[in-house]
Amino acid sequence: MTNRLESAKSLYLRKHSENPIDWWYWCDEALSTAKVQNKPIFLSIGYSSCHWCTVMEGEAFSDQAIAQYLNENFLPIKVDREERPDIDSIYMQALQMMTGSGGWPLNVFLSPEDLVPFYAGTYFPIEPRYGRAGFLQVLQALRNYYDTEKEDLQKRKGVILEALLSNAVLNIEETTEATDKQLLQQGWNTATKIITPNPQGNSFPMMPYGEIALRGIRFNFDSQLDGKEVCQQRGLDLALGGIFDHVAGGFHRYTVDPTWTVPHFEKMLYDNGQIVEYLANLWSAGIQEPAFARGISLTVDWLQREMTAPEGYFYASQDADSFLTPQENEPEEGAFYVWSYSELEQLLAPEELTELQQQFTVTANGNFEGKNVLQRRKAGKLSETLEKTLQKLFVGRYGAEPAAIRTFPPAQNNQEAKTINWQARIPAVTDTKMIVAWNSLMISGLARAYTVFRQHIYLELAIKAANFILNHQYIDGRFHRLNYQGEATLNAQSEDYAFFIKALLDLHQATLVERKEESAEISANAHSHYFIENAIALQQEFDQYLWSVELGGYYNAAIDSSQDLIIRERSYQDNATPSANGIAIANLVRLSLLTDNLHYLDLAEQGLKAFRGIMKQAPQACPSMFSALDWYRNSTLIRTNFKHINTLISEFLPSVMFAEISKLPEGSVGIVCQGLKCLPAPENLEKLLQQVQQSQTRG
Repeated sequence: MTNRLESAKSLYLRKHSENPIDWWYWCDEALSTAKVQNKPIFLSIGYSSCHWCTVMEGEAFSDQAIAQYLNENFLPIKVDREERPDIDSIYMQALQMMTGSGGWPLNVFLSPEDLVPFYAGTYFPIEPRYGRAGFLQVLQALRNYYDTEKEDLQKRKGVILEALLSNAVLNIEETTEATDKQLLQQGWNTATKIITPNPQGNSFPMMPYGEIALRGIRFNFDSQLDGKEVCQQRGLDLALGGIFDHVAGGFHRYTVDPTWTVPHFEKMLYDNGQIVEYLANLWSAGIQEPAFARGISLTVDWLQREMTAPEGYFYASQDADSFLTPQENEPEEGAFYVWSYSELEQLLAPEELTELQQQFTVTANGNFEGKNVLQRRKAGKLSETLEKTLQKLFVGRYGAEPAAIRTFPPAQNNQEAKTINWQARIPAVTDTKMIVAWNSLMISGLARAYTVFRQHIYLELAIKAANFILNHQYIDGRFHRLNYQGEATLNAQSEDYAFFIKALLDLHQATLVERKEESAEISANAHSHYFIENAIALQQEFDQYLWSVELGGYYNAAIDSSQDLIIRERSYQDNATPSANGIAIANLVRLSLLTDNLHYLDLAEQGLKAFRGIMKQAPQACPSMFSALDWYRNSTLIRTNFKHINTLISEFLPSVMFAEISKLPEGSVGIVCQGLKCLPAPENLEKLLQQVQQSQTRG
């Protein structure tokens, strides 16, 4: 017996299709039915690779008694947060207001007449445990509260709604007027402290903080922190830690410890795109650790092998859990990635195992439930023999050598994972949907890695993905967020517009670089003007449908796609991904440099003004806003010829754009423009770089 979710395109929603719960999609019919029947809405939000979402699906959502009570007394709606980040953002705010923390699964109870939340939580067990009430008891108490405490219910909702509305307007004034330089220093200090090694808690990549910390080291701010050292250490933690898959490439979501050892094993496209860009920037900033180049190279191998659709776009994620055998009912966390000591003894010769133990954290007792997560003990280049040893482990996992597996087909659900005749281990399920925002982060990472390392495959993968989006994500002239097996769906949200415009600008810059080889397919649509023209066109649509004329900044959802939301938010907070407005404002500055259109600069100024109060009061919330401020205050354009661009573009020049001109002023190597003025034409590259360094620190 299945429910409405059986026909869902979303893998996460389909995972709930056999629950006894009478799940609805988020739609007008569901919302009106709840109102007519006077049933409070139980809104449950998660995503396919979320471990505790999977646990709750197999426990509470599969329980007959819970399902019967829930169906009779509530209207249950299931939402994939990766499809509707606008809905998730609103109700995550509510959860954080009520409990002081957030997370998924996000389970919220709403009044049907106005969709205002009155209670929220994350994971609910079937029976009371972990200090949490059993889910059935929670449901019974909340239905009783809804029926008998109407006055208190209205007061409670009023407080929550007022707080949500206040946050949406962001009516925050600076208590003291700060200069841009003071603001930049505050943002840099805050971000650098946040990514400084912490002896407690989980370890997350936190790339938006790494990005502003790295771009800010050029200012030499007075600080007790050595920003360059902190940024380098963050790179080492990522490239050497257990968060990286040292056998096959790709970065896991985070580690459950402060030592970067044992990961939560899901691999998310958005993390990998940002980490690739960060490691490439570290290298270009002069921190040329071999592990960084290896991390990028292996991650691109993984991306090409396991995460790239035949059409050229990138899949969304891979689960943390996988099956040990086809006979198992439930997958096991990390099973695809970890190694028992006895397995290593079987696969490797004694001298190979000895060298592996010298370089990696491998012991007989293991570091994760009796098994080993590979973590490097020290930086530097791995020996050829050790690389061959790791290739043996690759064969042990995949059943063939890396060179023999050009494409490793995804298991798109648990049934496929258990029934396909894999050559070795059963892989984790891959969520094969295409998300524009996440693809864009990967495209940007690949574009930057190409300009630094000049590996042609990096650019080829990036351009193919961008071309897929440009050719398939427009319906009736409107940009769309998702693609399921060739079908575009759901209007794009602010992060889709912002991140893809950034990706197009990054490709514009990357395609100014000399390309010694390229396929005919890439050559046709790989010229810099092609990407800037598309960026300009998409920016126009972004401004038309999501710009807030009254407040400044961009709403999360388009004006014609947000009628069912209780508030319209403007994203300024960075989480695992950058804030849409932070990236969007930086894009506006970059567009103004390349087009000389000052309207873009006006919008950027309005956007920064809209968020200036929150930047002053809560700098820890919005590192991408400080990156945008850096672009606004220190934007620099280098106009020069192809030869000089090819030389300069791999340098770490975080607020610089390049434009190609064929005819240089006589006796000069180019022109450096800062803001609304151009400097005297320098006669050599050394003087040009001096002008650039001065221009980049004038704010």
